[in-house]
Amino acid sequence: MMEALIDVTIIDVRTPEEFTEGHFPNAINIPLDQVAQRIEEFRKMKKPIIAYCRSGNRSGAAVSILKQNGIAEAINGGGLDDLKQNTK
Repeated sequence: MMEALIDVTIIDVRTPEEFTEGHFPNAINIPLDQVAQRIEEFRKMKKPIIAYCRSGNRSGAAVSILKQNGIAEAINGGGLDDLKQNTK
């Protein structure tokens, strides 16, 4: 399924510290508290956008923010471990 992730943008909404400790390959770190201010950046990204965090809570919040701002192709990838499991 990894091939399917070529035409997507993967966003890690965890803190920079968490991101540094380990992240999904090619993920972009945009912490949840910056998502709303960076909507224009998201609009330019390849869709769909898959967001993940540690448990799926912050990524769920990020996806809600994106959808409220008209970015319909936003997906909650859940936690980092979930995303790794689902893309093997």
